[in-house]
Amino acid sequence: MRAVIQRVSKASVTINGSINSQIDNGLLVLIGIEDADTKEDIEWLSAKIINLRIFNDDNGVMNVSVRENGGDILLVSQFTLQASTKKGNRPSYLKASKPDFAIPMYEKMIQQLTNDLGKPIGTGRFGADMKVELLNDGPVTIIIDTKNKE
Repeated sequence: MRAVIQRVSKASVTINGSINSQIDNGLLVLIGIEDADTKEDIEWLSAKIINLRIFNDDNGVMNVSVRENGGDILLVSQFTLQASTKKGNRPSYLKASKPDFAIPMYEKMIQQLTNDLGKPIGTGRFGADMKVELLNDGPVTIIIDTKNKE
């Protein structure tokens, strides 16, 4: 599983001209799923996301998590995060899971984040043509790959 996590002042997902989800202060998380992903990847990544200390404390130091500051999470599926650009100029998406595997994993991730955060999260819609808007705060952007836990 690959995730791009962005600290945002606000973010939204629009589908067919209507806002599907929106948040204010919190995290926009773009997630790419591959067939090798497991329940353990979901649990580890969810814990990492909600506990990342990337919000400022009273001294202006990034020392507070989204859970601690009461922020929200907007989770958006994005198969292109699994792109391979190793060869040529046209990305290959062979590692990206097909919907029959990816949709249940995405739904499990939604549930895990909701449970770990202690409140519902916003989402996109798997496979939809989405327009994602955000105001990146900082900017702060973190990339995490569950297959490369550095």
